[in-house]
Amino acid sequence: MVEGERLVSLVGVRKDYHALRPLRVERFELHEAETVALVGFDRAAAEVLVNLITGATLPDAGEVEVFGAPTRVISNADAWFRFLDRIGIFSERVVLLDELTVEQNLALPITLDVETLEADTRSRVDRLAAEIGLAPDTMRQPMGAADQTTRARVRLGKALALEPQVLLAEHPNAALPPPDAPRFAADLSGIAAQRRLAMLVLTGDAAFGAAACGRLLSLEPATGALVAPSGWWDRLTRRLR
Repeated sequence: MVEGERLVSLVGVRKDYHALRPLRVERFELHEAETVALVGFDRAAAEVLVNLITGATLPDAGEVEVFGAPTRVISNADAWFRFLDRIGIFSERVVLLDELTVEQNLALPITLDVETLEADTRSRVDRLAAEIGLAPDTMRQPMGAADQTTRARVRLGKALALEPQVLLAEHPNAALPPPDAPRFAADLSGIAAQRRLAMLVLTGDAAFGAAACGRLLSLEPATGALVAPSGWWDRLTRRLR
């Protein structure tokens, strides 16, 4: 039984995004400290779902509620930015500045003055780097020279920097070398547990999703139903958690 405050709710949602069929989500809820992986959303559909949850777009039908209120009632830009401060977005759409260092990229959500970081800012960045698994010797490395796993960890750090209540992860393992994916999934799971984050992971890799999250659901595109795996696949994924 799921406990804790309901933070995200979608009911009867439909959104046309010029694909073969509109995105449909029959019903979905995400609660405080709950971690859920969804499979069956390609990158375009994942982006649409994240935009619906963040209020960047509104559904054509149905209702999206986040933090207890429909996203359609967000009335102005100031209210929207305050709302977004409570959500971390982990996505390849998040820009990394290759001309800056890894440390400076991690600092950007905290301060725009990244040329000479103040002591308290550097301390926050160092704690964040340790949490997301970045070695100290990578911090002064130019972002443009970083490998894909480092880039993914920096994007994760940027999503976590402002202490969100909800983390939305769009295909977080898509660019990772396969040998790095299990460790990354374990780190995601551990960070969410330590922070008591509500985390939604959209991934094409069910094994990754099962390792990162406490619950795994698969989309039936024609109906929008989100169903739990059963039989042998359920037994397999439980072993990966």
